[in-house]
Amino acid sequence: MRVIQWMRDRFTWAAALLGKADRTGENRMYIIAGLGNPTREYENTRHNIGFMAVDALADKYNISVMDCKHKALIGKGMINGTKVVLVKPLTYMNLSGEAVRAVVDYYKADAESELIVIYDDVSLDVGQLRIRKKGSAGGHNGIKNIIANLGHDTFLRIKIGVGEKPKGYDLADYVLGHFGREELDVMQDSLEKVDGAVNLMLADRVDEAMNQYNVKSSAKKPEN
Repeated sequence: MRVIQWMRDRFTWAAALLGKADRTGENRMYIIAGLGNPTREYENTRHNIGFMAVDALADKYNISVMDCKHKALIGKGMINGTKVVLVKPLTYMNLSGEAVRAVVDYYKADAESELIVIYDDVSLDVGQLRIRKKGSAGGHNGIKNIIANLGHDTFLRIKIGVGEKPKGYDLADYVLGHFGREELDVMQDSLEKVDGAVNLMLADRVDEAMNQYNVKSSAKKPEN
């Protein structure tokens, strides 16, 4: 019985190595998940900037994100020669990890290197980007649920600043509030930077993306 178990273990190890080999170079595929809440009432809200980023990528690279699978809307395509799966969880923000984990498992992705999560951050100025390789949830319930479902906090992420909530505002009301016109203009520029950051990250140049985009914006902060 020990010999049989040893053979099984060796087979599993070899299969894992082959799987990693198959997912290098041209065969590598990334999962890009933008966080948000489904239904029209949440469109253009601060908490949905992740959805907006995925939509912007989908529009630019002609990827249809309309396939309803794994508790999410997904779309498969190419971004400058790299295979990607764009994901918009339909679980609502606080259960984002259920959808992300389902997609990661289905495509047998390495969450530590082949998953990019895009989401809002109230600690950053409006439109400011912050790219990270790992880290805590920082109070973001969507990220907290992803960490809980994956079992670790090591995955690539792009945080998009939506500005600190005004004094006296309830945090939930603020992030579920809609962007103002000036903020939307700033966000449009920010989404173009997200595209640039994503392209560097897909090329395995994460450090370069961090150096280029983890800088404080000099743009004037829009009034609420």
